[in-house]
Amino acid sequence: MTFRLRFAAAAAALLALAPAAFADGSFNDAQKKEIGGIVRQYLLENPDVLLEVSKALEAKQQERDAQQRGAALQSSADQIFRSPADYVAGNPKGDVTIVEFFDYNCGWCKKGFSEVMTLLEKDKNLRFVLKEFPIFGGDSDYAAMAAIAARKQNKYWELHTALFQHEGKVTKEAVDELAARQGIDVARMKEDMKDPAVTRELADNHALAQALAISGTPAFIIDDKVSPGYLPADGLAELVDQVRKGGGCKLC
Repeated sequence: MTFRLRFAAAAAALLALAPAAFADGSFNDAQKKEIGGIVRQYLLENPDVLLEVSKALEAKQQERDAQQRGAALQSSADQIFRSPADYVAGNPKGDVTIVEFFDYNCGWCKKGFSEVMTLLEKDKNLRFVLKEFPIFGGDSDYAAMAAIAARKQNKYWELHTALFQHEGKVTKEAVDELAARQGIDVARMKEDMKDPAVTRELADNHALAQALAISGTPAFIIDDKVSPGYLPADGLAELVDQVRKGGGCKLC
């Protein structure tokens, strides 16, 4: 939740307190309106109260997200780390697994792609799982479906790399052009995109993201930790190192 939304939520919560507090009928409508006005005026004169409430709301939301993620990580570990539908890069037998939820039209995902590649080049004992998670509309949906379909031609990684290295928006036309450049039979790819399994995989990824309180991209999972947002190579490496120093994977 953005600061503006947290601030608005805090204001709404506080302004709702007065009418709600007198719902038992102890005050008439005119009195309730007057009390609401007093509360509103107080908040206008003391905006720091809203800041305090917004921080409390944020802390509470983070606590709820952490609890939700912990439960989902435990119950869905196999789907997160070992789904046969996912493409695995790096070392398939690596001692630590990184999972990434991404969208090809996500600017921070594109920025992070080179960081991930740097880390995989340095650490030969990393297993990297890719979760197609298109959230930016039709072009992103098309790109994700094309990438999944490209697996049938053993060209997933080639198309995945080309899509992230593409400058500018990844449109449907760009996807087809990039696929052709990678030696992919585009007509066959388009037919394979119609396979219900492709749609099902994306639906499963979205459901899993929701269970993990992931609403944006990129989002990384490293063992029992969910890290929403961009992370440079050294930040990812630090989390991997923590897993290894802590005795290895608990879930991955």
